[in-house]
Amino acid sequence: MEVKGISEYEKIKKSCQKHEILWEDPEFPAVQSSVFYHQTPPFQFMWKRPKELHDNPIFLKDSPGPFDVTPGKLGDRWFVSCIGTLYLLKGFFYRVVPADQSFEDISLEDLYCGVFRFRIWWCGEWVEVVIDDRLPTFNGKLVFAHCQTSGQFWPCLLEKAYAKLHGSYEALKYGTTLDGLVDLTGGITESIPIKNETANAARLLNRLLSATSVVTATIQTSNGSRSKIEKLDNGLLVGINYKVLGVEVVELRSNSTVHLVKLKHPHYKISDWSGVWSNGSSNWDEITCSEIERIGLKHLQEGEFWLPYADFCNNFTHIEIIHVDSETARDEVTLQGRAPWITRLHQGAWQRGVTAGGCRNNPDTFHINPQLNLVLSENEEVIISLCQHSVLEPKVIGFSVYKLEKPSSELISRSFFKKNKSLLNSQYTNSRQVSARCCFEQGGYLLVPTTFEPGQESSFTLRVFSAKPIKLKLIDLLPKMLRPVLLKATSSCESKGVNQYESVFLQLADEHRSVSCFELHELLEACLPNDYIKSCATIEVCRQIVMALGTSGYGRLKLSEFRDFMCSLKQWQISFKAHSKEKTGILRAERLRDALYDTGYQVNTEILSALAMKYMRKDGTLRFGDYVSIILLLSSSFMAFEKRDPLQNGAVKLSLSEWLSTSLGC
Repeated sequence: MEVKGISEYEKIKKSCQKHEILWEDPEFPAVQSSVFYHQTPPFQFMWKRPKELHDNPIFLKDSPGPFDVTPGKLGDRWFVSCIGTLYLLKGFFYRVVPADQSFEDISLEDLYCGVFRFRIWWCGEWVEVVIDDRLPTFNGKLVFAHCQTSGQFWPCLLEKAYAKLHGSYEALKYGTTLDGLVDLTGGITESIPIKNETANAARLLNRLLSATSVVTATIQTSNGSRSKIEKLDNGLLVGINYKVLGVEVVELRSNSTVHLVKLKHPHYKISDWSGVWSNGSSNWDEITCSEIERIGLKHLQEGEFWLPYADFCNNFTHIEIIHVDSETARDEVTLQGRAPWITRLHQGAWQRGVTAGGCRNNPDTFHINPQLNLVLSENEEVIISLCQHSVLEPKVIGFSVYKLEKPSSELISRSFFKKNKSLLNSQYTNSRQVSARCCFEQGGYLLVPTTFEPGQESSFTLRVFSAKPIKLKLIDLLPKMLRPVLLKATSSCESKGVNQYESVFLQLADEHRSVSCFELHELLEACLPNDYIKSCATIEVCRQIVMALGTSGYGRLKLSEFRDFMCSLKQWQISFKAHSKEKTGILRAERLRDALYDTGYQVNTEILSALAMKYMRKDGTLRFGDYVSIILLLSSSFMAFEKRDPLQNGAVKLSLSEWLSTSLGC
């Protein structure tokens, strides 16, 4: 019997212990394609477990030691920088790397079986990634990230878990530090070029250090090795994130001051700052004992050092920040006591024909993108982050922000975007995450996340961070029948050609002057004037006509009901034509919502999505027959609901039998 709530990791361990085997991951097998899926492998890899590579492998040492991780021959420097930053944040580290794992038998109930787990923020949520411990090697040596001397294997296994999510090790070469930091912390990231903020960098750093943000600085170059950690003459490392711990104005004995920045990095065994004000420098003799005590110079931990603010700006190229919400920040002791970010999150999707309208270069479809209403209670600087969930084939994404003069609960129409300029436009990039910060005045704003090209599909997570209260809500419509859609035949309607079908109807009808869906199909096939209109003369649509308009209860349509249908059909044709101007008889799926609105139905995005999946064709369009089928389906659905909601409460309670009967009847 399966234990309720047991994790996949625990299931695998129990199974392996029962059968006394080492686990082999079927989802990420030990084959060449798990390393290189596109390129030709440079050599044949041999997969080995840690016990085959080291006499005494250690998953993770109990006491923190030096960070001795190297990218390896084929690894990536950006990934080493990410896990180096994570290593400095112990609260975050142990959430990602559970410490209760070992290559030894912990107890009779917890035996080593070659399975390990890690937790990674993935597609808007924390997921547990389970892997086996077989690692790719060449000539008996690890070729990706690994510890040089400590014998720890958590970096290799974490990298394998990350590669599993990406589909292969090769896919990691397209990764970035910012994306990696998001995945390992669950925060949002932003990168600020220091050359753009030289005058205000100190003020910005102090403000960030007072919030639940992890602030780092990095030296980025356009060239250099992807897998080798490079060192400058002054001891600083290229491509490695240094954690910023503080910014101080320190008084000297000469009554002047010096502006210093305190940094920390995990690679202190490799190199350290060797310029002025470095650890042990004679420059520190210029500071009074009280100042030395105030800035804690005598209590520096390994990897910590000070350097002048001018040297900080001249050497480092970017400030890279990880903002985390208050709940996440609780796990990290170095963020305790700081001002928490107030966070709002929305998870959505771009669906072709429904919500994938593309960027502002597409004025006819831009308005169908997801629309979110952001409300600020007072003037405030906010950070907006958009993260796409397309990992293997990332889209070019971005977002725009518009000022709303008054709060809106209705979808903003196409005309609004043609008349109003955006207040903020993010950059468009195929990175996993795009972020921007902006100072907004009190009031309401419209956020529109998009792909660059229309019709591209992906799910996404949008988050807004603010120091002050904010509201974020998806704007959508309530499903509603605006006016009668199934019309009653009138004398004017009948005079316009409906009567010509009556004789054929009566020829096919039974003694009760009614037809079945099969006879109706024969009638429409024979009488409808052209292929455009005749596209609704299918047996499926005829079944729907009988279900929606037939009142006999025996699956038959009376002559009067047939007249009603033909009059309704003419009105539906008018709405269809109005929204299919480019090519007669073809409606682009992006215009379905507007066409239905003109016909008499208001539908929300969830319903529109279901209709698109059911009726949209491969080329992203619908024919008139599809449109008629949609109207009939909605008509039957609304009638079924209204029948069970006579008091118009807007909600009904159904048994399983009633639900099946109702849904199948639509």
